Amino acid sequence: MSEPASPASPFDLPLTALGGGDLDPDLLRGRAVLVVNVASRCGLTPQYAALEALHRSRAGRGFTVLGVPCNQFAGQEPGTEEEIAEYCSATWGTTFPMTAKADVNGPDRHPLYERLTATADADGRAGDVEWNFEKFLVAPGGRVVARFRPGTAPDDPALVAAVEAHLPG
Repeated sequence: MSEPASPASPFDLPLTALGGGDLDPDLLRGRAVLVVNVASRCGLTPQYAALEALHRSRAGRGFTVLGVPCNQFAGQEPGTEEEIAEYCSATWGTTFPMTAKADVNGPDRHPLYERLTATADADGRAGDVEWNFEKFLVAPGGRVVARFRPGTAPDDPALVAAVEAHLPG
């Protein structure tokens, strides 16, 4: 009896980088990735600081954050991609990769989020993203292993433990 084929990684889907062009898949492949829909004018925007700290402290161990700007929640990411990139770099010092703006819910939901939103959170709830800064942890092999709602800070012990448990090697 053969093993069932593992599902394709959500990062096998084409992703556009913030500012245009293809996002280099090597930035994500073989790494634990925390995918976060971000917004510059949200009450949760200060989570950028903890996301960047989490990224920097574990980047050398096979981890990255992937930011996905989204303007679907109260219009809190209204800027151009150039404005978003400048804001994130100048205000929060972000170094993690970011995609082009994308819808995370609804009929124009990006295919990445089709895969991610099928994953349930700790309470067993899957489906639409609730708000900005919802987080999905993808293991190095491409399996979505955890979902954290927007109010879970990037330095929350449960989130950090999940990241640590899925670092490669």
